[in-house]
Amino acid sequence: MNRLAGVTSPYLLQHADNPVDWWPWGPEAFEEARRRNVPVLLSVGYSACHWCHVMAHESFEDELSAAYMNEHFVNVKVDREERPDIDAVYMEAVQAATGQGGWPMTVFLTPDAEPFYFGTYFPPEPRHGMPSFTQVLEGVRAAWVGRPEEVAEVAQRIVRDLAGRQLDYGKAGTPGPEELAQALLGLTREYDETRGGFGGAPKFPPAMVLEFLLRHHARTGSQGALEMAVGTCEAMARGGIYDQLGGGFARYSVDREWVVPHFEKMLYDNALLCRLYAHLWRTTGSELARRVAVETADFMVRELRTGEGGFASALDADSEDPVTGEHVEGAYYAWTAQELRQVLGERDGDLAVAWFGVTEEGTFEHGKSVLQLPADGPDLEAAQIADIKARLLAARAARPAPGRDDKIVAAWNGLAIAALAECGAFFDRPDLIERATEAADLLVRVHMDGRARLARTSRDGKAGPNAGVLEDYGDVAEGFLTLAAVTGEGVWLEFAGFLVDLVLARFTAEDGSLYDTAHDAEQLIRRPQDPTDTAAPSGWTAAAGALLSYAAHTGSEPHRTAAERALAVVHALGPRAPRFIGHGLAVAEALVDGPREVAVVGHPQDAARAELHRVALLGTAPGAVVATGPPRAADGSGGEFPLLAGRTLVGDLPTAYVCRHFVCARPTTDPAELAEQLGTVHP
Repeated sequence: MNRLAGVTSPYLLQHADNPVDWWPWGPEAFEEARRRNVPVLLSVGYSACHWCHVMAHESFEDELSAAYMNEHFVNVKVDREERPDIDAVYMEAVQAATGQGGWPMTVFLTPDAEPFYFGTYFPPEPRHGMPSFTQVLEGVRAAWVGRPEEVAEVAQRIVRDLAGRQLDYGKAGTPGPEELAQALLGLTREYDETRGGFGGAPKFPPAMVLEFLLRHHARTGSQGALEMAVGTCEAMARGGIYDQLGGGFARYSVDREWVVPHFEKMLYDNALLCRLYAHLWRTTGSELARRVAVETADFMVRELRTGEGGFASALDADSEDPVTGEHVEGAYYAWTAQELRQVLGERDGDLAVAWFGVTEEGTFEHGKSVLQLPADGPDLEAAQIADIKARLLAARAARPAPGRDDKIVAAWNGLAIAALAECGAFFDRPDLIERATEAADLLVRVHMDGRARLARTSRDGKAGPNAGVLEDYGDVAEGFLTLAAVTGEGVWLEFAGFLVDLVLARFTAEDGSLYDTAHDAEQLIRRPQDPTDTAAPSGWTAAAGALLSYAAHTGSEPHRTAAERALAVVHALGPRAPRFIGHGLAVAEALVDGPREVAVVGHPQDAARAELHRVALLGTAPGAVVATGPPRAADGSGGEFPLLAGRTLVGDLPTAYVCRHFVCARPTTDPAELAEQLGTVHP
């Protein structure tokens, strides 16, 4: 066992038995490199990363490679999901130097943590124009020993270049209708009208961009925005990227048609897409959207929920092939036509082959196919399809299952809380609201300390050692705000307030821009600050959204002002790079629309109040905030919800109040009138 034994990260624990003498990230590793006068080999990955596993097997489990690494380097392993700040800083350097990035990430550092050579995956033998890992190690070693001045100069220049890339968007204006219209135009140019989505292969599910399109349609009535959202969502739901048997989405599609996925399943993807499809159903009434939202919610609860009530980070792409015994990608999910017939019999097997688009030659590898849902499939009754899927799912459950990374990441659980709470409310699934509440309880009990500061991760009910970053505060606050709206429990609004206050105190620059790490976080070679989305919303725009919603709930001018200043980055980037700041565009839609403030008052057991509350939650006005509770005296407070202050019944009936831009509509007891107040508004 090396120094990774006893750490909390499942990814690091996968390497605890390597012959490589791995160190976790920390000052001790760099002190050791300084003492020995050797470079640091930094290897960054995550547990569900296919090529991380490949490189580990080829090189880190190899005795000769490990011996060379141990003799000439101090070797440091980092889980990018536990330390997104380290990952962001060095990934920026990799991308600046090579024009591309990815995982595994391999970076060579001086003992002062300054990078001087970069890469991602290196094969054990030279191939496809790539040097072997051994050649890289030997080349770096030779440079370190033979040309130390050159290495030091390169490292210092890289650090200077990174420092010069500081963002300066504080002087940009607040995004308005013009910038949002320009962003829509930019997306239209990149939209794949034939296959859905944006750009070419590989194709990632653009959840945040699609959320912007739905909000833009709700605000402006744009049919083009809605058509892009509907087309992409249907293409993904019918493709192999969606698990047609068990629900849930894979990480991305390797092709333009959404057929063959990279099979890992991540919590953040599924939380974002679950909520997106629920919102698509809310907008269109699509039965396909409803089914996908519910199935994805059920997948998260069934396969990612941990014993402590939170949600695990990911399922691996690889699993053991039941025939060969080898660990290969997609073994759990892919089928041959003959396998379908063996499980279902000839008649139902042939139906399944046609229904799921399976071919005799296969759509994947080794004659296997990824199940899809072709639009031109046979006409089958719902009960028949349900029976076929249940039998195939039972047969699949007998296969060796993919591994699970069971650490709890605060930010991603915040996304899951929001998705499950809304699905529970929309689709009359109180069990999903309960699961969301249990996950929120876990975050408060385990991740939040006495000063409301968040731990980034936990495992087995124990908080990890790493501090939460900006996305943790933004996404967890969003989850709490959504839970407050759905349950009517104002304590979640209070907890969200603690978090957004910490954003103001610990993550905000003088110009209103936001940093990914707190003012008192570990000092790296650069303080990360990235407003663009990755696979999940950027911490910058996630925090801006939470600040805006909290301000709408409370009337707090400082929080509103902070949100507007943070959204200046959307004014600058939205028209130029809309695919990469989708969440910021969605938040900007809420800003332009108000957002609307909805208060529903009535006695807790009154069915009419429940109906008004449901209508409020189903309103499509971008970013509308909802509070519900018992009526308050005209001179009374709103209790836990400031929006309820002074809200009384009209005619002794449950009543809804809708306000925006300091103007309130007529209080109403009529669900239809409330729906109209929260529906599409044309400028």
